Amino acid sequence: MVSPVPGLPTGIVVGTYDDYPAAQKAVDFLADQKFPVENLAIVGSDLRQVERVTGRLTWGKAALGGLATGAWLGLFVGLLLGLFTDEGWLAIILLSVLWGAIFMMIFGLVGYALTGGRRDFTSQSVTVASRYEIFCQHQHADQARNELAKLSLQTGTP
Repeated sequence: MVSPVPGLPTGIVVGTYDDYPAAQKAVDFLADQKFPVENLAIVGSDLRQVERVTGRLTWGKAALGGLATGAWLGLFVGLLLGLFTDEGWLAIILLSVLWGAIFMMIFGLVGYALTGGRRDFTSQSVTVASRYEIFCQHQHADQARNELAKLSLQTGTP
C-alpha cells in the first residue's frame, strides 16, 4: 500500500496489534534484532474520540480553576522576573502570583459566562485507535515479518 499524501507512511503492513504498547513492543523487539527501524511506522486506525465527563462545572469551580491556573502562571512569571533583580525579588514573585490569580479568575468567570450554560460540565478527551499497524518499506518487509514471527512464537501472541 503506497500513500499518495506526502509525509504519511508508505510500504506494507507487517504487523497488526490491538493496542499501542503491543505495537511499541514489536518495534522495540525489531530494534533489539538490529533491524533498520527507520523503515517502520506505527499507524493507529479507526480513530475515536472519547470524552469522559468528570463533573459539573459551576461558577465556583470556574473561578477556582482560573485562580489556580493564574497563580501557577504568576509564580512562573515572578520567578523569571526575580532573576533580573537584586532587591525585592520576593515581592515581585508574590505580586505576580496575586495578579496572575486575579486576572485568570476573572478570565475563567468571563469564559464560563460566555458559554451561556451550554457546557456546564468538565471533561477529559482522548483519541484512541481500534488497532495499530506497523508499516514497513517494501525492501525490508520480509525481514520484518520473519523477525515479528519470532516474537510471536516467544510471547504466544498472533
